[in-house]
Amino acid sequence: MATTKVTRNRRTAKRPSRRRSPGATHVVIIGAGRGGTALMEIFANDPLVRIVGVADISDQAPGLGLAKRLHIRVTRNYRQLLKMGPVDLVIDVSGNPEVGEYLQDIRRMGVSVIGGASAKFMWQLIEARIRATADIEKALNKYQSLYRLYVKETGAAVTEERTRIACEIHDGLVQSLAGVNFKLELSQELIRKNPKASLATIRESKAQLKLAIQEARQVIFNLRPLHYDKMELIPALTNYLKSYETQYHIKTAFSVTGDETILFPRTKIFLFRIVQEALSNVQKHAKAGRVSVQLDIRFDLLQVTISDNGIGFDMDAVLRDPEKWDHFGIRGILERARLVGGEATIDSKKGRGTRIVLRIPLADKETIRHGKN
Repeated sequence: MATTKVTRNRRTAKRPSRRRSPGATHVVIIGAGRGGTALMEIFANDPLVRIVGVADISDQAPGLGLAKRLHIRVTRNYRQLLKMGPVDLVIDVSGNPEVGEYLQDIRRMGVSVIGGASAKFMWQLIEARIRATADIEKALNKYQSLYRLYVKETGAAVTEERTRIACEIHDGLVQSLAGVNFKLELSQELIRKNPKASLATIRESKAQLKLAIQEARQVIFNLRPLHYDKMELIPALTNYLKSYETQYHIKTAFSVTGDETILFPRTKIFLFRIVQEALSNVQKHAKAGRVSVQLDIRFDLLQVTISDNGIGFDMDAVLRDPEKWDHFGIRGILERARLVGGEATIDSKKGRGTRIVLRIPLADKETIRHGKN
């Protein structure tokens, strides 16, 4: 007896202290298949439940490994398990009729027993909860990934916009103002020697100054293409395409079907930036003479098609070399599309131009609230 007592004390010392929690319900699980595994996963973190042991006649049962990791006693003989210490509840998920008959006697001894259809329903509910939790974690990981992408994209977009605006100001506005300054200095020198020539130079300076004012307004528009009081996408794209055609001498065509008021402001902003990115790529690489932008706003889907008649490129070669993605602006377009829950497909072949199709599913709340976010 003394030897047996010492052995029990040693076994108890190896088990975590949570197994001694006062007031906990002592549970025995018979069956370590899917049902037993689901029960252990849910009860393992419950401070009001202590799993006394798990029994299964198969050494290959999937739940036995989990039981050992949780320091739960494992045995093949469920009858021996029921004789160990106090047991408040027995859950039979073995599906064995012999076990069910034996547990009838246990029930008469005052021990609660859950078995048969009730036990199956119980573990199926628990398993469904575990799957739902896993799905939630998966969705959270997805949105966390998208958030990190959003932060990265936002930072890159800010740097990109600063560089583009700096180039616009340097190549356009600053050059025009420098020209006006030169003509005014020339006019100052001619005002006494040749008043008529001085007057003509002043007229030229005035005309050039008007152009500089227009360029300054365009720079300001590019900073805030969508006026935040109205958030109108179509007028913004119309003005941008007109300015693009004038600046780069690439003929533009713009067509729209549907009502933009069903779109969220965030969707409009990202869509404008995608079009801006795509047209910038056309100007840099395509050597195109014309480009078209088509907007199709349906109840449940927004589709944008951007196509040009430029020289195109080998899409397969670019996809095999991710370093070329940035060169052709593909990464920016694909990432911006993902950030609004959509996807972009790019079709291009050498000598046949490029076609970009953007599809963004519109959520119910987006269509019902008419874009008020």
